[in-house]
Amino acid sequence: MTTANSNNPVGQDVAPFGGPTNWLLDPAATTAAFSNKTMWGLVTVRGRFSQVAGSGEILADGSGRGRLQIGAASLDTKNRKRDEHLRSADFFNATDHPQIIVDIAQATLADSGSAQVTGTLTVAGTTKPLSVTATLSEAGEQAITLAAETDIDRADFGMTWNRAGMVKGKAHVSVVARFVKSPS
Repeated sequence: MTTANSNNPVGQDVAPFGGPTNWLLDPAATTAAFSNKTMWGLVTVRGRFSQVAGSGEILADGSGRGRLQIGAASLDTKNRKRDEHLRSADFFNATDHPQIIVDIAQATLADSGSAQVTGTLTVAGTTKPLSVTATLSEAGEQAITLAAETDIDRADFGMTWNRAGMVKGKAHVSVVARFVKSPS
């Protein structure tokens, strides 16, 4: 991973972080959101998860790894009845699988300020490989912020409910994760 000079934006004049260092997710500055077409593609449902936790580590070689834990029951689409259905066994099955887990096995920063992130995503008890490109939007001695977006096929995680073909396509997921340096 790399850090930017305080006078320059991320991606310019970057120098390697010293590792190993430990980092904690800052839940107040982190968002995990999703959107999905519904009503036969006419309406986009948007939601956020309010419970996020996690940690990360920068290794001696400058690469990173970490874990995000998202409370499945904390989703909010601004519609109580819909949220209850999304928490049910038809979708997130939040009672039996209360956490959505992103295990980051490796994050490697490129000179452009982006990071290639590989690992796994576990939703509703199903784990699948995950590979995304994240953008480093903050990189300092005390805080790092990564933003990533990807499209997820909910059927890959057993979420096949789709009455009369109402739910269209893949869900779009976006995460902005801010980590602060862990006190020694």
